[in-house]
Amino acid sequence: MQPQDVAPRPAPSSASSADPVVDVEQAEAALVEHYPRLARLAYLVLPPGLGRGRRVLTAHALTQRALPRNRTTTPVIPAQSTGREVDPGYALVRLRVVRTALEAGRPLRRAWPRRSQLPPLLPQVRGLKLFPRSGGADELALDQRLSALSGPGRAAYVLRGLERLPDDGVRQVLAAAQVADVDAALREADGVPGQYGLLGSPEFDPCSLQARPTDLLRRRQHTRAALVAGAALVVCGALLGLPGDGWGPDGAAAPPYAQNPAAEAALDPGQLTKAAPAAWETSARTDYSVWPARGDLTGDEELLRRALAVWARPGESVGVSATPGTATGGPAGPPQLLYAGDVDTARVVILHDGLRLVRYAEPKDGSAGAALDFARTDGADRAAATAVVLGRADGNVRYLTAPWVTGAAARDLARPDSAAEELTLTDGVTSPLASPVQQQSGACTSWNALELTDGSDTRVVTDLGELVPARLTTGRPGSAKDASGAKALDAWAPYACSLGAVRGQGVRSVNAWEFATQPLPDGTGSGAWVCTRAETWRGEGARVLAQFRTPGGVQGAVAAKAQDVPACGERDPQVLAGVLWKSEGGHWYLLAAGGRDTESIEATGGISDSAEGNLLTAKAEQGARAELKGTLDSGRTIGGLR
Repeated sequence: MQPQDVAPRPAPSSASSADPVVDVEQAEAALVEHYPRLARLAYLVLPPGLGRGRRVLTAHALTQRALPRNRTTTPVIPAQSTGREVDPGYALVRLRVVRTALEAGRPLRRAWPRRSQLPPLLPQVRGLKLFPRSGGADELALDQRLSALSGPGRAAYVLRGLERLPDDGVRQVLAAAQVADVDAALREADGVPGQYGLLGSPEFDPCSLQARPTDLLRRRQHTRAALVAGAALVVCGALLGLPGDGWGPDGAAAPPYAQNPAAEAALDPGQLTKAAPAAWETSARTDYSVWPARGDLTGDEELLRRALAVWARPGESVGVSATPGTATGGPAGPPQLLYAGDVDTARVVILHDGLRLVRYAEPKDGSAGAALDFARTDGADRAAATAVVLGRADGNVRYLTAPWVTGAAARDLARPDSAAEELTLTDGVTSPLASPVQQQSGACTSWNALELTDGSDTRVVTDLGELVPARLTTGRPGSAKDASGAKALDAWAPYACSLGAVRGQGVRSVNAWEFATQPLPDGTGSGAWVCTRAETWRGEGARVLAQFRTPGGVQGAVAAKAQDVPACGERDPQVLAGVLWKSEGGHWYLLAAGGRDTESIEATGGISDSAEGNLLTAKAEQGARAELKGTLDSGRTIGGLR
């Protein structure tokens, strides 16, 4: 066992009083001595949806901010499973780390978010991507299981496994961290197998990192753009104080920088473009550019003026979000109006500038708390431009659908046999349906999707927490089809909950492809190998998961995952993955599979074996690791997905 797997011994000066007083110096000593352990604790409790890079930086930021400003008290220190008490200084900083890590995973529902909910200002690394070293199949499976838990559930599991706290101690720490339902968190943690030894893996160590460069070409472009922007700022600085007439109050917008005729034209609601109601029926293009303007407030020039002004100059009170790779600057010219109307408790405006969709939302009782959301949509076609999120409220989501959509229904992907629930369409706006983004507070048991029909085609899309829902498809890359029909829905059902791993990443579409079926060595049936690939609007950052499901399994288990690789995609549909599997008789095996073009598979390292064809079954020991190499019919070799 590594030293970091053992809780710190008590300091010589530890007190046994009910509420020990901790000096800043004592807390600092504990923080410095046990920094790697505390950073690992923060990393494991933080929501996996942040992504590995941001998770690393946030874990370090929260750990470094755990130092109190002055003398403070800490609750009675929970005893370890060995019966020893811990240093009060360590108990204090551990509690502060757990509390802020839980805060960072909570949804933004306050007018002013807590500091822990914002991206960390420090530490920062320029020009490099930092992320922990990849673990094996067991670590990946554990990471997937933990990602399905709520923040308190993850914290309970990690305090049990990493800190070796008994349940009473876990309850005390979670209660001090202001968790509302501690017993529910413990029940969630009970649902994950106790693979506590894996928590010490390099997969979860934010202090042992790999470094890779960021996009070098984009960095060079950003440097040039910064120089140009600096020069423009110097030129415009002299114009900051010039007076001028406006069109009216700009709501939550910041003050204008300077007068500019082109910029003023882009912000004039009278210059907004609107497609003819039937333009989509005869146009050669069927994307957002042919959507007509809908909603009961398309003639409200004051609302449209505020939306345009906030887009160009969002004030400090405006909440701004953007999918990765989406520019947030103002419009270059008059944009197109797609919608303006009341949606639940807000007034909403949807605009399109040819490359981006922009949603402006403000409360009906004023412009305080306005929100601005950006989504990249360049290259959208009829299949992609089917719906836009109008608003989310009370766990539900409403969509504005394309003008060619004639029917909408809500469908639970995890239950393909259940009937779809028909939704009403009013001027293209759907009635509310439960959003999977907000329904996954515990174990994933359902995943709601939106089914759209246009008379000839049926498509299925899902809300991933962004402005544009992601399209779901099935089949071999290059010939994938929409996930509609009984067969496609059956194929998606075991893997629906894995969609939670790609929330908020600018996903355009997700494809599920069963690339192999493998007989199990104990004769209990065959396992299915499925590859899910999430493509993004920006063309990079695709996320690939190889999942394995045994007969009777409700959900697939993640065997391997990768990012920014061509595997399992239209450019390179080849994929190879393996997993350690335990038979009902207690024997361990390495199961590996490739696509139909795989001629042979070889395993080296901790397991040495080979097989002709696209399937490999080899005897193994628990915890063994192997490197996989596949040879294709063309003679080309590929490595295992990791």
